[in-house]
Amino acid sequence: MADASDILTLCRRRGFIWPSFEIYGGVAGMFDYGPLGCVLRNNIVEKWRALYKGREGFVEIDSETVSPKEVFKASGHVDEFSDFMTFCTKCESPFRADHLVKGFCENPDVLSAKELEGMFAEHGIKCPECEGDLGKVEEFNLMFKTNIGPGSNRIGYLRPETAQGIFVNYPNLYRYNREKLPLGVIQTGRGYRNEIAPRQGMIRMREFNMMEVELFVDPEDKSWNKFDDVRDCEFTLIPQDGRQITVTVGEAVDRNIIVNEVLAYFVYATKQLLVSIGVKEDKIRFRQHLKDEMAHYAADCWDAEVELSYGWTEVTGVADRGCWDLSRHAKFSGQELTHFKRFDEPREVEEEKVKAKHRALGPRFKNRAKEIAAAIEALKPSDVRNNGITVTVGGEIVDLTEDFFEVVLVKEKVSGIRVIPHVIEPSYGLDRLFYSVLEHAYDHDENEDYTVLHLRPSMAPVKVGVFPLMEKDGLDSIALSISEDLRMSGIETVYDGAGTIGKRYARMDEIGTPWCITVDYETVEEGKDKGTVTLRYRDTKEQVRLSIEDVENRIRDMLREDA
Repeated sequence: MADASDILTLCRRRGFIWPSFEIYGGVAGMFDYGPLGCVLRNNIVEKWRALYKGREGFVEIDSETVSPKEVFKASGHVDEFSDFMTFCTKCESPFRADHLVKGFCENPDVLSAKELEGMFAEHGIKCPECEGDLGKVEEFNLMFKTNIGPGSNRIGYLRPETAQGIFVNYPNLYRYNREKLPLGVIQTGRGYRNEIAPRQGMIRMREFNMMEVELFVDPEDKSWNKFDDVRDCEFTLIPQDGRQITVTVGEAVDRNIIVNEVLAYFVYATKQLLVSIGVKEDKIRFRQHLKDEMAHYAADCWDAEVELSYGWTEVTGVADRGCWDLSRHAKFSGQELTHFKRFDEPREVEEEKVKAKHRALGPRFKNRAKEIAAAIEALKPSDVRNNGITVTVGGEIVDLTEDFFEVVLVKEKVSGIRVIPHVIEPSYGLDRLFYSVLEHAYDHDENEDYTVLHLRPSMAPVKVGVFPLMEKDGLDSIALSISEDLRMSGIETVYDGAGTIGKRYARMDEIGTPWCITVDYETVEEGKDKGTVTLRYRDTKEQVRLSIEDVENRIRDMLREDA
């Protein structure tokens, strides 16, 4: 298996990624995308868009990266979004406490601060940097905090996920969708997590790229119209019991391994996406979160894990978030975030309601009786405590006994009911996918000291390298013309006339370019090969001779086949 340091070295040398702020010593957990990296990253995003906007018909939004505290108080991030941290008492280096006990505990994420400290003592765990003693374990909130506005006391946070921007826009999106479910929404953009000690290259970053999907569905109908299209397709799962199984999507639902069709469908859709961008199919599995591992908002969650040099690594989470998010935002904002579920025919329903006793209210409260009656009838039966209720009218709190109200059973015809939608969320770590694609494509021949990135053509940042055999005798002008024509038609192309042909092929192979075109003297001299060029295939090293017109068409055909 490829070594992560080799891949990161290649990425840095060839312009895929660079350490951020390198001239100032860099910042751990931050990287800049170079020219090739931007193209590869964008190609992954376009594959993702093709799946969710193209195939599934979801809509896309772009929300702010800074949010007021109220948003993340409602979502639970202010109180729950934290990791356990410890410092070395000698060198003062910070560490994620759970990472220090990974070799001694199967699932350290679920341990409390006291349990982590106990494991330090039990196993004699010391500072990895200097062997000093470790200090107290404490919670550390991972959000970046800021203020909104100059001199403002309004606290804001850089978003740790893009999801909340979708949830707070639910009323707008619901109207846009003509008040219908299901409603699928996607968003890509930056997220920020103030990681304690990021030490795994692009796997754990402080500023990162996300691709998130929020699908709002009827809580009583978690079927999916395209489920039968994938029913017989297989994926590898690790349910909560820890055994690894390979089953069909249909079997996973029928056996209640995955609790509903829509969740299973998008777990499998995630596998399809990973394979389409170049992740090896036999290196993909889906692991169900343990009950004590589940995020505070999740009813169920499956992680897509990819086998890398770091081990099995989470790259995507597919969660059933239930109604957590909309319920919380409705509570904290006071806004109604529901869906009107219309019945096929009106139904007669029975419902308990609080009714005011107007004859008793009039004599007691006089001209305020009408206002108090309205406040009474706005209450729910659950608001009755110890045979009494409390209402607030004109800023005054009024306690009322059963003499002034009653709970009655009311029959009425209704055309539908309001429900809070549930949310299915496939959330993709774009940087992790980017790295996974590179590692799975990386191939280094030790004997030849030769590196090839076997990127899928649709993913490759450069599709074609165009070379003149020599930069003279008109060969360069023909090569430049071919390069420009391909580039103008939307095919990423690089012209390279420096060094030997072998060195130029090596440069293209190392960045994953699937094809190279060489203009030579046979292209310009009289004979049967005049007007032809050689087309070289990266993976087979095969070279074929084609006319200039045919080679361009051949490349376009091969790109269409890989799309």
